[in-house]
Amino acid sequence: MNASTRAAIQSTFEASNQGSIHFGQVIDQLMGAGVESYHVDYRSGRATYYLPNGSTAVFTFITPQYAIGNTFDGDAVRAAILGAQQGIVMYPEFKTLSQRAGCVAYTVWIAGRHVVYMGRRGETHVERFPD
Repeated sequence: MNASTRAAIQSTFEASNQGSIHFGQVIDQLMGAGVESYHVDYRSGRATYYLPNGSTAVFTFITPQYAIGNTFDGDAVRAAILGAQQGIVMYPEFKTLSQRAGCVAYTVWIAGRHVVYMGRRGETHVERFPD
């Protein structure tokens, strides 16, 4: 991965974590950088970005200051997603809401236009990108 691609991904990662851009902007910027998917693991505090050529970029963030919910609550995850889609919930709040709902990780499939949210017992919720 070249330095400018890595810098574009890192800039998007930082802006999202600061709550200064919404999910649609994150996707647009990552698509522009050539990212085909990324995985966020709340428990390890890592976000891994994947390019089609096999290159990856890994960035770390602060893990939750409280326990992630023990039970996966799909309805609460969907409510957090809806708030993010409407631009009401920015990423810092989304992380808190989804973690409290028992989400331990998620994978964004940019090329596939969907996100898979995961609970600690393998539960999943698949959310398609809005048209």
